[in-house]
Amino acid sequence: MTVLIDPARVGRPTEVVRRLLDAAKAEGRTSLTAPEAKELCDLYGIPVPREGLARSADDAVRLAEGMGFPVVMKIVSPQILHKTEAGGVLVGVPDADAVRNGYKTIMDRARAYDPKAELVGLQVQQMVTGGTEVIVGSITDQSFGKLVAFGLGGVLVEVLKDITFRLAPVTREDALSMLDGIQAADMLKGVRGGKPVDRAALADLIVNVSRLVDEVPEIVELDLNPVFAREDGAIAADVRVVLDFEAKTPRYRPEPDQIVRQMNRIMKPDAVAVIGASSEDGKIGNSVMKNLINGGYKGKIYPIHPKADDILGYKAYRSVKDVPGDIDVAVFAIPAKFVAQALTEVGEKRIPGAVLIPSGFAETGNVEGQDAIVEIARKYDVRLMGPNIYGFYYTPKNLCATFCTPYDVQGKAALSSQSGGIGMAIIGFSRSAKMGVSAIVGLGNKSDIDEDDLLYFFEQDDNTQVVAMHCEDLKDGRAFADAAKRVSKKKPVVVLKAGRTSMGARAASSHTGALAGNDKIYEDVLAQSGVVRARSLQDLLQFARGIPVLPTPKGENVVIITGAGGSGVLLSDACVDNGLSLMTMPPDLDTAFRKFIPPFGAAGNPVDITGGEPPTTYKNTIRLGLEDDRIHSLILGYWHTIITPPMVFAQLVVDVKEEMKAKGIEKPIVASLAGDVQVEEAAAYLYEHGIVAYPYTTETPVAVLGAKYKWARAAGLL
Repeated sequence: MTVLIDPARVGRPTEVVRRLLDAAKAEGRTSLTAPEAKELCDLYGIPVPREGLARSADDAVRLAEGMGFPVVMKIVSPQILHKTEAGGVLVGVPDADAVRNGYKTIMDRARAYDPKAELVGLQVQQMVTGGTEVIVGSITDQSFGKLVAFGLGGVLVEVLKDITFRLAPVTREDALSMLDGIQAADMLKGVRGGKPVDRAALADLIVNVSRLVDEVPEIVELDLNPVFAREDGAIAADVRVVLDFEAKTPRYRPEPDQIVRQMNRIMKPDAVAVIGASSEDGKIGNSVMKNLINGGYKGKIYPIHPKADDILGYKAYRSVKDVPGDIDVAVFAIPAKFVAQALTEVGEKRIPGAVLIPSGFAETGNVEGQDAIVEIARKYDVRLMGPNIYGFYYTPKNLCATFCTPYDVQGKAALSSQSGGIGMAIIGFSRSAKMGVSAIVGLGNKSDIDEDDLLYFFEQDDNTQVVAMHCEDLKDGRAFADAAKRVSKKKPVVVLKAGRTSMGARAASSHTGALAGNDKIYEDVLAQSGVVRARSLQDLLQFARGIPVLPTPKGENVVIITGAGGSGVLLSDACVDNGLSLMTMPPDLDTAFRKFIPPFGAAGNPVDITGGEPPTTYKNTIRLGLEDDRIHSLILGYWHTIITPPMVFAQLVVDVKEEMKAKGIEKPIVASLAGDVQVEEAAAYLYEHGIVAYPYTTETPVAVLGAKYKWARAAGLL
C-alpha cells in the first residue's frame, strides 16, 4: 500500500496545516487531537485506518456500524496523550452493545485518570490486524534537529529498544537502510514461515513522515505506533503529534566558502600577534612566544604588551592597532577579564581570527562573559577559537600557536580535541609513534569555531589526508553532519564521541522521544554522515595513524595468512567484530595455497602455514595473496620462531609488498606479531614500510583495517 501526496493538492496542505496549528495554539495545546492528527496524515500520504469522532454513544455506534465490526475505541483529549495508561483504549469491540458500554467505560476511566482533562469524545477506528508491528516516528534533538526513527513497534519497542535514527529529511535510500538498521531486520523479511513486509510501502511511509516533520517545524515529536507492516502495505494504527510553538534562534553559521577563507588565514597565517606576550618564564604568553620562535615559524610575530618595548628579541606593541601591516590571527594569553577589550581592538584592526587560550568563561559558569565576547566577534566578523584551549599546531607552517610542548613531525593526519588533556595525549602518542601530523587543534568551549569549521578547512587542505576528532558534544550537530557527509567523500573522518549517556534533557511525550538515547542518535547520524566512529582514545589515535598508510581496498574479500592456529581464530573473531568479510576460498585458490604449506597445515581461510615453516613459506603465500585479484586485503598473523625470526619476517613481507607494487598491485596489509620483544622492532619496521603492524595484539590491526573499510564503503569506493 503505497500512498503519496497528490500533486494536485499542493496548495491545500499549507492552509490545512496552518488551521490545525492555529487551533492548537489558540487553545494552549501542545499536541494535536487524534482526528487532527489523522487529517495531517491524510495530507502527507501517511496511511491510517478509517475512523471518526464520536461525541456520544449513539455517534460511536453509527460510526462503528458504518466501518464494520470489530472496532477500536480511544479517548480523545488534549490532556491525555498516553491513552493506554489512562485506560482509554478498547480493542476488538465486537458489536453495537459493546460499543455503547465501551463509550461509558472509557469516559469514566478518563475522568478518574485526570478530572481536569477536556474530554472531546471517542475516536472510533477500523481495527487493523496482521503483519509485523513497527514504529515510525520523529523527535527534535537539541543538536541535530529533526530526526526520523524506525524500529519494532507495540510493547516490544520499549522492552528491546531496537530503533534506528536518521537526519530528516531522509531519502528513499536512507529509509530502506533504516529497515536493515535494526537488530530484528530479519523479522521484516519473513522468518519461520512468516510473510515478508512490503518494504516499498514502509520506505514511502518513512519518507512521508520525514517530509511532514521537515515542513512543519512546530512538530517536535511524532509517533506512529504501532504501524502494521504487511505484505501488501503498511498502515499506522495510532498517531501522536506533539507541538512546540516557541521560536528557535538558529545558530550562527557562515557559508562554507566564507569559513574556508577565514580558516585559511587563521590556520596558515603570515603574521601572528601574541596578546599578553611575556619575557617572564612560566607565563603562558612567554611559552607561546617561545613555541612560535623555537618551532621555526617563518611568518611575522608581533608581541602585544601594554608596557614592554621588546620581548624575546621582537619589538613589542601596546595594541594590535599599533602594528603596521596586516595580522592574520591573534593568540590571547591574558586573563579572561581583559579579553573583551582586546578583542574589540582585534576587530577594529580587521584581524580575521582570535585564538582564546584563557579560561574563566562558560566552563566556570561565566556564560554572560562568553556571550559578550561572541557578540563582539559577530560585530567585527572575527572567528573565535576557544576560549579555554591549549591553542593549535599547523606543522606545514612550523606553527606552534600554543603554550604546550612543541611538535614538529610533519605528516598527513589532522587531529582536534575539545579537551586540553586529550590534546596532550594526542601530542604524546604522535611523538611516540612517530606519526606525522598536519594539525592539532584545541576547541575548548567552542564559542564559535567548532568541528564543522575544521572539516571545511581540512577538506581543501592538501597537507591533510585524514581528520580525527575528539568531542564531548556537538554545538550544531546538523552543521557537523552536513560538513562530514561532504568531506568524508574525499577524506576519512574519524570521531571519538565522549559521554555516551542518555539524553535526559527533558521528559519525552512520545515513545520515540523516550527511546532516543543520546549515544544511539550519535551512532546513527555519524554513520549516515560517512564518519568512522572510534570507541576509545586508543582507537582514535590508531585510526588516525593507520588509515592513511593503507591503500583503499578494491573489494570486500579479506584473507588471513597465519603461522599460528590460535591467532587465526582470534583474527577471525576480530574480523566479525569489525564488519570485515572473510573470503570463502574458491577450490582452485585453496589448491594453490596448499602447494606452499605442509600437509598438516590448513588452507581455507584462515590459511594456517603452521609455526615451523621457513621464510619462503610466508613469502610464497603472501605473494599468492597479493597476486590473486579475488583477494582484496591481507591480514598476517606471525608467530615468533627461530626458523623465521621477527626481522626476517618483516623484511620478507616488505620485499614481497614492494615486488607487487612494482607490478602495479597494492592492497591493504595488516599484521599481528606474537613473540618475544624482538617483534616490537619488526612491527615498527613494517609500519614504516606501509604495513599496519602491531605486537602482542590481534584486535588492533584488524580494527584499523575495519576502519579503512568503513570509510571506503561510506565514500562509495567499493
